[in-house]
Amino acid sequence: SLTSVTIPDSVTSIGVGAFASCTSLTGIWVAEGNSHYASDASGVLFNKGMHTLVQCPGAFAAYAIPDSVTIIGGAAFYGCTSLKSVTIPDSVTSIGDYAFSYCTSLTGIWVDEGNSHYFSDASGVLFNKDKTVLAQCPGAFSGSYAIPDGVTSINDAAFVNCESLTSVTIPDGVTNIGYEVFAGCTSLANMVLPNGVTRIGAEAFDWCTSMKTITIPDGVTSIG
Repeated sequence: SLTSVTIPDSVTSIGVGAFASCTSLTGIWVAEGNSHYASDASGVLFNKGMHTLVQCPGAFAAYAIPDSVTIIGGAAFYGCTSLKSVTIPDSVTSIGDYAFSYCTSLTGIWVDEGNSHYFSDASGVLFNKDKTVLAQCPGAFSGSYAIPDGVTSINDAAFVNCESLTSVTIPDGVTNIGYEVFAGCTSLANMVLPNGVTRIGAEAFDWCTSMKTITIPDGVTSIG
């Protein structure tokens, strides 16, 4: 129910995800005299130089990240359940863990074509630049998705709470199904893991309430 937060000039450290999942939060306001943090006109929290985006308020529906930002912090948009679209400029070189997790209304994560570190496909799915790592599927993604050939790694929680996702095809190059990758995908009914997979992380299929079958290949040696 929190709608606003004011941070005084005495604050020198804010932990990762300190205001995550505050779904009614419209602004995080920093005193002008603070030497470590700043907020923009919309109430988004940054480090003082506006190079690191620390936290987006949870009530936002859309946000275009400023060109000054080079780092999107861990859990920066975590639990922003009203967020429908995010635009990442070419200045961004690093995106922290779980930055866009549990954004259940998110239809696309769009990356500027000039960005040298990240890429988004036509569906708004986020990858690293060479498309070997699938970083995040938007939470509102609907229907089936075929992960492109060439992807070898899927980030933890990459598909978490994609409740309208009905099927996923995973290429043979993927060897690890990480933590919470498909957790909360309540429309997934069947999953066939490719032959290259050797490890399934903890909670990988938690809360998959429609799941009927998971086919596990011979090479799997660890299940979390």
